[in-house]
Amino acid sequence: MRLVQVLIPNGSRESVLAVLDGEEIDYAVWEETGRGDFEALVSFPVPPSGVEPILERLYESGIRDDAYTIVMATETVVSSRIDALKQRYSDVRISREELLARADDLAPRNSTFFAFILLSTVIAAAGLLLDSAATIIGAMVIAPLMGPAISASVGTVLDERQLARRGVLLQVTGLLAAIAVGAVVGWLLKESVLLPPGLDIREIGQVAERISPNFLSLFLALGSGLAGAISLIRNTGSTLVGVAIAVALIPPAATSGLGIAWGLPLVAIPAAVLVLVNLLAINLSALVMFWLSGYRPLDTAQTGTARRSVISRVGTIAVGIAALSIVLAVVTLVSFQIGVFEQQVATETELLVDGVGGGIEYISASTDYDGVSMLLDEPATVEVLVGRSNSATAPPDLATRIDDRLTAATGRDVVVRVGVLEAQQSS
Repeated sequence: MRLVQVLIPNGSRESVLAVLDGEEIDYAVWEETGRGDFEALVSFPVPPSGVEPILERLYESGIRDDAYTIVMATETVVSSRIDALKQRYSDVRISREELLARADDLAPRNSTFFAFILLSTVIAAAGLLLDSAATIIGAMVIAPLMGPAISASVGTVLDERQLARRGVLLQVTGLLAAIAVGAVVGWLLKESVLLPPGLDIREIGQVAERISPNFLSLFLALGSGLAGAISLIRNTGSTLVGVAIAVALIPPAATSGLGIAWGLPLVAIPAAVLVLVNLLAINLSALVMFWLSGYRPLDTAQTGTARRSVISRVGTIAVGIAALSIVLAVVTLVSFQIGVFEQQVATETELLVDGVGGGIEYISASTDYDGVSMLLDEPATVEVLVGRSNSATAPPDLATRIDDRLTAATGRDVVVRVGVLEAQQSS
């Protein structure tokens, strides 16, 4: 429930109370005893979804922005008289005025925003280098990126251009700052004794996840944007949703910075692409969700301008996502092909080695093959480990036989190395 208090301008008392009587809303009126700019204060309870339509009628009756309208959330309302209003205003979304206020509150002051960006990126970079998912998630709790993403969409839908511009600016500068901080942190740690010399960050699991963006990343970002919009519209769970949005943005930004620090373009660029794709997808889904939920500017004359802004922004974002989706499609296809190739290598190698017999048995097969090597049609390196009993001897041409079989089965050039372990078995 909401408690609405309105200072009634001089000459508007009868029209305001007539609106409330027409809506069958219980209210209380106090005479205003201030400077004389208002004649009374009216206070009334209403369900959250009833705030917007009632305020629209009050605006038509003479209440404008130069008056004071206060909407407060209530902890508990004890009255059977409120049931009829709940049935009449049964929608689950908050009012336009409350949405605008919450969106403005979610975008913090610049100093606070960039302080949290810096801290969350430092923690995320450390979590990436430690290969610690828990540390990365902890960094996301303090990342302040939900506010700008939501405020940019709310500002566009409600034709609040200053709010929209600030939301976009904070997102862009915040993520650029995150990449820069990640690069600085990575350079400092690389030159310190905190990391082993010669560390290849591409072999760290948490880093590797963010340098191979695919369509699943796009679904994560779209879902995060929708969840952020819904949490704000229904006034629930925004903190947890903010973590999901931050997870889609801060870790890949920190990864891109680490790639710069290590001088690895194939780390920095794919991670930056992932940041951009996620940023666009979050904004697109949030913007569409707010518009489809029925939010429009208070002044009906601004609705056309807001509609054009929404269409233009959705079109621009969709084109950007479509262009970047080419990269996602290539990465997704290559990842699938590498997975199929590795499965074929394991299956075919095991079948061949098991067919050799004579005390030779298959242990494992691993491949060293990445997307770049596949796109450049470079040979894959396959390392096979076999075991032999004391009296057995591995065929001298085993590596060649495996090479021929894998080339025929996969259609790709391979270089095979075979390692032989002497196996013992107790009697």
